[in-house]
Amino acid sequence: MNKAVSIGLLVGGILLIAFGYNASQSFGSEVSRAFTGSPTDKSMWMMIGGAVAAVVGLVGLMRSPRA
Repeated sequence: MNKAVSIGLLVGGILLIAFGYNASQSFGSEVSRAFTGSPTDKSMWMMIGGAVAAVVGLVGLMRSPRA
């Protein structure tokens, strides 16, 4: 995997995690949490997708380059 792609995935994943966290602290998510016990699906998917993208980007950076 190209280093630029790996860095992009890592940065994009971190941004998605941050946006997902902010969405989970919103008023709509608080209302959802009051009734269902969990934040909205949108915020959860943003955090899960961000974590996956960040891990893929980190693994891409840690792998040795192919000759």
